[in-house]
Amino acid sequence: MTAGPSGPTGRPPVAIVAAVASNGVIGRQGALPWRLPADLKHFRALTTGHAIVMGRRTFESLPGALPGRQNLVVTANAAYVAPGAETAASLDAALARVVLPAPAFCIGGAALYRAALAIADTLHLTEIERAFDGDVRFPDRDRADWSEVSRERHVDEASGLAYAFVRYARVRGG
Repeated sequence: MTAGPSGPTGRPPVAIVAAVASNGVIGRQGALPWRLPADLKHFRALTTGHAIVMGRRTFESLPGALPGRQNLVVTANAAYVAPGAETAASLDAALARVVLPAPAFCIGGAALYRAALAIADTLHLTEIERAFDGDVRFPDRDRADWSEVSRERHVDEASGLAYAFVRYARVRGG
C-alpha cells in the first residue's frame, strides 16, 4: 500500500470529531452519556473511507474495529493487541501509518484530543445544548484559533435533546 496524502508537514491533514455537552463532557465511565442516533450516523458518514486515530480506552469502548476505516490505536503498551486495528506509540506514529485519503480523523479520548488540537486543521463537533455528568471532558481550546464554517441545528425526536453539527476551520495567521 502507498502512504495516504500528506500535507506540507509530511503527515496527513488532521480533523477532530467529537460530541461535546455544553459543559465540555464527552464521556462517562467509558461510554457516551447520551443517545443520539443521528450523531452516530453523522460520525459514520464523516469517517468512512478514512483513517480514524483513537486512544486505547476509546477503542475498548467500541464494539470492535469500525468497518470501512483504517483503525489506528495509540497506546504506550507495545504488546497491546487491538483486533482489526493497528497500534502506534504516539499520535505522530499513528499518522505516519495512514494509508487512506485525507483527512485522518482523531476520535478521542481526551489525551489524544489534546495532542491533536495542536495540529488539527478542522473540528467536527456535535455541540449538545445540555450539560451532562461525566468523567471525561473535551480539552480547552483557544476559540480565536478557530472559525465556524457551518452549523446544522437539530432536535432528537425521541429525547427532545437539542444539538448542532458544527464544523470549524483553523484560522491561519499571516
